[in-house]
Amino acid sequence: MNSPILAPVVALAGWSMVMLLWMMSARAKGVQGVDPALLARPGMRGIDLEGIVPGKAQWPSHNYNHLMEQPTVFYAVAIVLALAGGGTGIDLYLAWAYMGLRVLHSLVQATSNKLSIRFPLWGLSSLVLIAMTVRAGMLVF
Repeated sequence: MNSPILAPVVALAGWSMVMLLWMMSARAKGVQGVDPALLARPGMRGIDLEGIVPGKAQWPSHNYNHLMEQPTVFYAVAIVLALAGGGTGIDLYLAWAYMGLRVLHSLVQATSNKLSIRFPLWGLSSLVLIAMTVRAGMLVF
């Protein structure tokens, strides 16, 4: 089975890998000049870099974490739509809209981190995801 809705699923997964590489690069640059003893503390986690490395070096990391949160619901719903015979028409448009909004959210968060732009993008993507979830529910219930 090859449902068209699987394309935005793979596209968003691919974008997540782009953000992974961006995060790795930003963090590598961000820790340059930081005392290695600070980075080698037992139990050191990425969140512990807050206040140690510049915020701009952390923004791609924050966004990568966001791509591991709400989009997991998108993946599940899109796969349900594909398996339940949806995944075309409005479902496909919604999926591409969600994917595009998440990419825009990533670009804003990783470059300027302006909440006044990020929040509406996140809110709109959330509404799109709700619509997709309702449509999937209508197919399976």
